[in-house]
Amino acid sequence: MQRRTAWIRVAAALFGIAWGANHFTPLLLVYRSELKLPDSAITGIFGIYAVGLVPALILSGRAADRYGRRAVLRPATLVSVLASVVLMIGPVWWPLLYVGRLLAGMASGAACSAGTAWVSELSAPGLGARRSAAALSLGFGVGPLLAGALAQWLPLPTEVSYVVHLALMAGVIILAWRVPETAPASRRTERSRWVPRPAVSRHFLLGVVPWAPWVFGTVAISIATLPALLANHSGGPISAPVAFSGLLGGLTLPLGALVQPIARRLAQAGHLHAPVAGLLLASLGLAGAAVVAWRPDIPLIVATAVVLGAGYGVLMVTGLARVELLAERHEFAGLVSIFYALAYLGFGAPYLVAALAGGVAYARWLGVAAFVALATIPVMMLGGRPVRRIMVRRSEQPGVSSREAGERAEVVRPVGGREG
Repeated sequence: MQRRTAWIRVAAALFGIAWGANHFTPLLLVYRSELKLPDSAITGIFGIYAVGLVPALILSGRAADRYGRRAVLRPATLVSVLASVVLMIGPVWWPLLYVGRLLAGMASGAACSAGTAWVSELSAPGLGARRSAAALSLGFGVGPLLAGALAQWLPLPTEVSYVVHLALMAGVIILAWRVPETAPASRRTERSRWVPRPAVSRHFLLGVVPWAPWVFGTVAISIATLPALLANHSGGPISAPVAFSGLLGGLTLPLGALVQPIARRLAQAGHLHAPVAGLLLASLGLAGAAVVAWRPDIPLIVATAVVLGAGYGVLMVTGLARVELLAERHEFAGLVSIFYALAYLGFGAPYLVAALAGGVAYARWLGVAAFVALATIPVMMLGGRPVRRIMVRRSEQPGVSSREAGERAEVVRPVGGREG
């Protein structure tokens, strides 16, 4: 029974670390007003998260395959705690906010690679991608939703949300600390590749890489660009801007968990159905953002956030499911880290759109982004059906003598649903 529920304890760690990574977002408005920080400092504090995240993704994926999942996720939970402590005291000397965000990025990167692999290995086949995506999506969404509400209506807005996260992490660490290891010791002693074999396959390079940045590109547009567009709302500024910013994050990211049953049925129908549906939703949401830029309206912003969140959810689950199908266990965390690194490139979308728009032409460039997402579909189709190359010992194959036990052979196995 303990083994059957172990994935829940690891998922709780993913949820807590994701909460700590994103509850900072609605507080940017508080820091801007209370600390009188310039826009350049706000942008830098928000963006330095990626400086910690991307290297942590790559290095922790390799470490998790070599030393085990627990050896990576345990320190990640402690780094997440340290990040909230540093951020909580950040207003005393605001450059500490850079340090806290850097630590949050490092914790998130380690959790995404090692934690996702661990949940999948503790789950029945086909369930791991959904469970890890749900845990991360709920953490990324509930964190800013609650932080926005606490900062809007309670005293000590720059401290109280971090106290809540620290209390949550105390319970998470107790739950997840002794979860059994799943990475086989025999595999961990092998020399691991810096680039896992499936990462250079035709299907991954053409069928996954082109659309992976849209996973978090949709999220970034929703939580960073949409609130900025509301500044031009003809009805005047919204009465609770911090809470509204948190609400958008709370709408967009948890939808990644709610649409998982739909994403799974699409994946079972054919290998093209789910990514095509996700890109169509992303394109529709970006087109909605372009309309918001032309004529800001609160109901339209909320509807656009919902569509972007649905696109995020379908693409996230699809990408993690592809990784689970393509990778062997000893390279699983490494391939997960590469997928997440590609997905997190999408967080640069708001900055790219803002730079191209020059502060005025948002509608035009969001429309271009919608077209680019749509144009990704025919490129993705060139990747073909996913194929898994499994290395097995020859002695495990029928008709092979035990004297050949040390040799290996490659078995090619097509995976996925019916032809899309």
